[in-house]
Amino acid sequence: MTKKINRAYSVSNVLSKKFNPLEFTGEWKNTLGTPDKAFSAIIFGGSGQGKTEAAIKFAKYLTNFGKVAYDSLEQGLSATIQNALVRNHMDTCGNSFVLLDREPFDELIIRMSKPKSPDFLFVDSVQYTRINKVQYYQLKELMLKKGKGIVWISQAKGKEPKGALADDIRYDVDLKLWVEGFKLFPDGRLNGGGEDFAIFPERAAKYWREII
Repeated sequence: MTKKINRAYSVSNVLSKKFNPLEFTGEWKNTLGTPDKAFSAIIFGGSGQGKTEAAIKFAKYLTNFGKVAYDSLEQGLSATIQNALVRNHMDTCGNSFVLLDREPFDELIIRMSKPKSPDFLFVDSVQYTRINKVQYYQLKELMLKKGKGIVWISQAKGKEPKGALADDIRYDVDLKLWVEGFKLFPDGRLNGGGEDFAIFPERAAKYWREII
């Protein structure tokens, strides 16, 4: 039996392909530019630097473009997460934001495979997923096929994502978002943007003033 090979695209095919750019504005546009809706990202940084806060702020902004699911694997349904939601007035998002309490990988695949699944998925954190690289690609391909965005949150060792899987994800995703001193620093396949983002402006100003 002859194996079927993938289609080859002509230049005109490529140029006529329709994507779904997210028309960010303000500080998010200055930082992340105009990503496609099916973007992938990793937010990584040391403990206490503002990773979760950055993720929640980003998740809130994305509710302007669709429904967001946040899988809290590391902290679960906890007082810490509750406080982060209160600080960011997530109650104003209505049903556009849902928190998943340590939802395991198999259930996450089922959820994201449904016809009316969320448009964006946050996984917090890589170190608590207990998945391998094959499973990572399974979820990645599912999200791409459905035209949905995914954001991974990762602990760091020094200035690198902690662990082999997190490091592989960092090299694979579109947006690499390093967090240090309550600021988010963007890198990767940015369509515009490139400016750092102050997660906690006052704390960021103090931190960077002290180390400079």
